[in-house]
Amino acid sequence: MKLIFLGAPGAGKGTQAEKVCDMLHIPAISTGNIIREALKNGTEMGLQAKKYIEAGDLVPDEIIIGIIKERLAQSDCENGFVLDGVPRTVAQAEALDQMGVEIDRVINIHVDDEKIVRRMSGRRVCGDCGASYHIDYKPSKADGVCDKCGGKLVIRKDDEASIVKDRLRVYHEQTEPLIAYYEKKGILKTVIGQEEIADTSALVRKAVEE
Repeated sequence: MKLIFLGAPGAGKGTQAEKVCDMLHIPAISTGNIIREALKNGTEMGLQAKKYIEAGDLVPDEIIIGIIKERLAQSDCENGFVLDGVPRTVAQAEALDQMGVEIDRVINIHVDDEKIVRRMSGRRVCGDCGASYHIDYKPSKADGVCDKCGGKLVIRKDDEASIVKDRLRVYHEQTEPLIAYYEKKGILKTVIGQEEIADTSALVRKAVEE
């Protein structure tokens, strides 16, 4: 089965994509991973991407799509795959269509922005041992102190509320239009993200199997 997972940052699409891959025994393909792999292997598209990365520029859509095409041609994708984090724009989706990539189903995991901000901005990590906590879902015994080593708990830059809100803004502007794009094709299934990962997983599995 060939799947795409959509969802705002923090909606949990990466976690759910991994679970579906384990269930169906197919590979998870994310933009970051395949670009790093292409760079490591020195593929034609990887070398082109390297020029932009070294210059500090964004890698153009045509190169990203080219790298995806190289990855999908590998033998482990014969029985299907899950695309996570790509396409990010309607232009990328159209490019996939033009490549002849046929998608069976698109799973859109929806979580309200307010909940996402609370989820992500509530994360805390130990500055010493790296243990992770959450002020609502997994609080430490002593406020701001790691249970394991006594180190100070900190909030990562990416988890600051202002950063999360900016990432959500970009998602709504650039990626959210994909929902209508795939809904029009009749292959979109929207799953409402639950508080418990297992509950979301059950709904995702149902959406995949229907």
